[in-house]
Amino acid sequence: MNLAIRGQQIEVTDALKDYVDKKLSRLEKYFDAPPASDGNVTLGVTRGLHSVEVTIPLPGVMLRAEDRSDDMYASIDAVVDKLERQIRKHKTKLNRKFRQEGSLKMLFTEEAATGTGLLPTMTEEEHDELEVVRTKRFTLKPMDVEEAILQMNMVGHNFFVFSNIDTQEVNVVYKRNDGKYGLIEQNEGSAY
Repeated sequence: MNLAIRGQQIEVTDALKDYVDKKLSRLEKYFDAPPASDGNVTLGVTRGLHSVEVTIPLPGVMLRAEDRSDDMYASIDAVVDKLERQIRKHKTKLNRKFRQEGSLKMLFTEEAATGTGLLPTMTEEEHDELEVVRTKRFTLKPMDVEEAILQMNMVGHNFFVFSNIDTQEVNVVYKRNDGKYGLIEQNEGSAY
């Protein structure tokens, strides 16, 4: 797996690069073939906390995890553990959903697990200003509401934008405060 490793407010030493490569190579056992696209690893230090964010784009899915702690190596370990847990957690659900040949299930080995998450999401900013600090572009994959909820849970966020396969409309699923899920749909004929 090819990794693009970059640092934010930290110098990425050869020792850090080697450690990241070694730890993330553990994930290769979950794939039938190595991912064709490059994974992104961002190492940073903010207010004394060492943060690690890993994004691995795959055809139709995206694995993503991040962690912050007092130690960079501990953060790297925690991110790899989170990615492995995500993969194992969603294996059964996705395999049930995708039984046909060439589906997401085929990206991963049978004894391993699979993970998913389409949306890379914006990092929370500590400012209360109304300023756009980052723009993300992505292709909306048609899916049903159940799959969108799985994708949202996979990336660990409280909302997920998707193209509803049943209505051909852009919808949003979100996690409610009571732990249940909500769906936002556009009213027919509504205009701003």
